[in-house]
Amino acid sequence: MTTETMTPKFDLAQTSGQFSTFYVGDLYFGVDVLHVQEVLCFQPMTPVPQAPEVIEGLINLRGQIVTAIDMRRRLRLPARTGCQARMNIVVRTVDGAVSLLVDEIGDVLDMDASIYERPPENLDSSAKELIRGVYKLKDRLLLVLDEERSVDLAVGRVS
Repeated sequence: MTTETMTPKFDLAQTSGQFSTFYVGDLYFGVDVLHVQEVLCFQPMTPVPQAPEVIEGLINLRGQIVTAIDMRRRLRLPARTGCQARMNIVVRTVDGAVSLLVDEIGDVLDMDASIYERPPENLDSSAKELIRGVYKLKDRLLLVLDEERSVDLAVGRVS
């Protein structure tokens, strides 16, 4: 495996736009709003036997079967505590719709390229491989999630 295949791709030409935001633990993420199909409250799921541990199950979205990925597990974060229900952010990928299970939904933000940077070197490796870049906000960083890499279960797998 070459370094080129392991390094996330950064699209510096497309560094401004609107992002649908959400939280997973203390991390604040954004996904290009054009890739978001919809945001839903937690949906009943059908477990998938012998599926990778990041797959929570399948949801029936008005007749469309959608895989739900637990972003806490995907990012190797501790299990969720408390009774607040998780949320589904359904994103469109080249392979179809996928639901990302997140802790909380944020707002839609307009971001300017002038505050965009590559991911910091000290970002945890499990998160860094899924991040396209970051926006420096007044009180935190907005991590731009690469939804294609996030749903690619080969990314980040320990061999």
